[in-house]
Amino acid sequence: MKIVALAGSIVGSKTKTAMLKTVEILKQKYPQHEVTLIDLAEYTVEFSDGRSYFEYEGDTKYVTETIMAADAMIIGTPTFQASIPATLKNIFDLLPVNAFRDKVVSSIVTAGTAKHYLMVEQQLKPILAYMKAHIVPTYVFIEEKDFLRKEIVNDDILFRLERLVEDTVLTVEAFEAIRRKKDEEYDF
Repeated sequence: MKIVALAGSIVGSKTKTAMLKTVEILKQKYPQHEVTLIDLAEYTVEFSDGRSYFEYEGDTKYVTETIMAADAMIIGTPTFQASIPATLKNIFDLLPVNAFRDKVVSSIVTAGTAKHYLMVEQQLKPILAYMKAHIVPTYVFIEEKDFLRKEIVNDDILFRLERLVEDTVLTVEAFEAIRRKKDEEYDF
């Protein structure tokens, strides 16, 4: 199974900290799976101009093709102005409308305060649903108070990250089993 952990911002440290911890959990609990961390701060991604994702070059091509090849994605995003950052929206714009068909997508959200907890429900999930993702219903919301010196210090958050990783992997396995059973119904 190929899993992409996407840190969807080019500024700040909290989302990257959460994604690094998530990747650590993935590699620890599921070493048999291929895990790739894409931290958008480390790449120069072009703005979407309407071309197909495979027509881009360089970092843009690498990021989009890696996402398209994944079986699952864990998207980490900060909350900016009660929404997702433009860098993450640009990734969605670079991909085709059915980019997440047969992919499982889960979310980790960082925010300064609890006031933004519904951003996932109102901003991110509708985009993922439109792009045909199998969305893991629960997500991890991490506030400013849960971090100290670029570390997650809230044990409940760490537990929830472990659970999100497990839910993501189990959901991929469940959909694979469903797809296999469906394929067996055909004679060819």
